[in-house]
Amino acid sequence: MSEPPRLECVVNVSEGRDPMVLAAFREAIEGTPDCYLLHQDTGHGAHRTVFTFAGTPGAVFAAAEEVYAIADRHLDMQQHRGTHPRSGAVDVCPFIPISGVTEQDIRAGTQVLGRRVAKRFQLPVYLYAGSAQSTPRGNLANIRRGQYEGLTEKLMDPGWQPDFGPAQPHPRLGITVMGVRPFLIAWNINLHPAATLVQARQLAGRLRGSGVGGRKGLFPGLKAIGWWIEEYGRCQVSCNVVDPDRVALAQVYFTATALAQELGTSVTGSELIGLLPARHLRAAARGFCFSTDYEEEMDTAVMVLGLNDLKPFSWRDRVLEEVLRAAERRAHPSR
Repeated sequence: MSEPPRLECVVNVSEGRDPMVLAAFREAIEGTPDCYLLHQDTGHGAHRTVFTFAGTPGAVFAAAEEVYAIADRHLDMQQHRGTHPRSGAVDVCPFIPISGVTEQDIRAGTQVLGRRVAKRFQLPVYLYAGSAQSTPRGNLANIRRGQYEGLTEKLMDPGWQPDFGPAQPHPRLGITVMGVRPFLIAWNINLHPAATLVQARQLAGRLRGSGVGGRKGLFPGLKAIGWWIEEYGRCQVSCNVVDPDRVALAQVYFTATALAQELGTSVTGSELIGLLPARHLRAAARGFCFSTDYEEEMDTAVMVLGLNDLKPFSWRDRVLEEVLRAAERRAHPSR
């Protein structure tokens, strides 16, 4: 029996401080039939929230459009300041196939949604990752370079005209980026409170595939930057594991631990942003758990990666398959 079509959206909005606005985003997502809000990850210092939701493809695209409607009503990038790089109120809106739907299907869906959002909100829309129309736009960092403040100059460049919408930034919403991509793990490595921003940036440069100063880094498939997070009173290496089938979390974590010591500081643990597929968390337990019991593997992986460092961590609330099954059972208890 084939699995039903399921699509995930991991939308990043440039709001992490106003509880009433965040509630409006939640209500818009949860109010869409056949769409399930799975997780909300809010960063005050980053001034950014990641909403993860999933469901039937039509429902997920409909909920995503409503996210743009809430942003149009409540957000103003002219007032936005945060530690995370950003170019728009709905900064990036990625779609990830879960089951019963192909990347080609979702690519077509992003084109339809992109046109709708551009027309409805007079918003420049860029397609990235698997939806990109040209190679430079496949990389989100290329599109985001210059951030919101540099958009007017960027959009004057003929090579950076948006895929849809006006060739000038929306004054309040900036631009938006959307596309289909594989699973990506957003994950931060926590440094000792005495670590400096210079050390965090040096560590990020050593780890990330692009490296630093023309010298390649250790992990192709890993993006990383060093930043200071005020609410934690410490620096982190903020990571996007863009190829989790090739880049193992445990390997990055233990490499970061060793390199941090070389730099005169230490790693205290890590922080997961959003959700991740079960297989990528279980993989972190290999070599440390000698049981084949699923729950023991998960508990071991949490310990290995130090995911309880900053706050309590429950894998049942952070593994995509677990959270989606629970949401569907709550919505349809008789199924």
